[in-house]
Amino acid sequence: MTTTEKFLNQLEQESATTLKMLSVVPEEKMEWQPHPKSMTLGRLATHVAELPGWITIALDTEGLNLANNPFEAPEIHTKMELMHFFEQKLNQGRTSLQNTTDEDLTPIWILSYGDKVVSNRPKEDVIVMAISQIIHHRAQLGVFLRLLNVPIPGSYGPSADEMGM
Repeated sequence: MTTTEKFLNQLEQESATTLKMLSVVPEEKMEWQPHPKSMTLGRLATHVAELPGWITIALDTEGLNLANNPFEAPEIHTKMELMHFFEQKLNQGRTSLQNTTDEDLTPIWILSYGDKVVSNRPKEDVIVMAISQIIHHRAQLGVFLRLLNVPIPGSYGPSADEMGM
């Protein structure tokens, strides 16, 4: 099995779990945030949904200069918009991986802000980071949902909610 096939398998597994988590985000709580320094629930859910698109950015570019490409989060207001956005970004990431060879993973990808290099690593490492960010922020989303008393779907087995605890 190639590295890109392994990434595709992991993306499919994690996206199934992510889809379950995004599907329970309550629309009426999108502006809620647990702390002034935290993202709102809607912004965090949107961030989780956009992360598979990072795979495409890593594979289709030599890098990203954030000073020249300021990030603008899309405005998501409904669960339908959130799910559609996630499917769109997932399809982009999936297609990019399907069209990639293992040799395409070796070039260095540079993240910078102006002249300051934030990260320079092989594209393969950037994809590992993107998938790790999906997992990390999905767990953060689970904490937000727990604080809102929303039953949490299981990730790698049943959740306490699914077990009736």
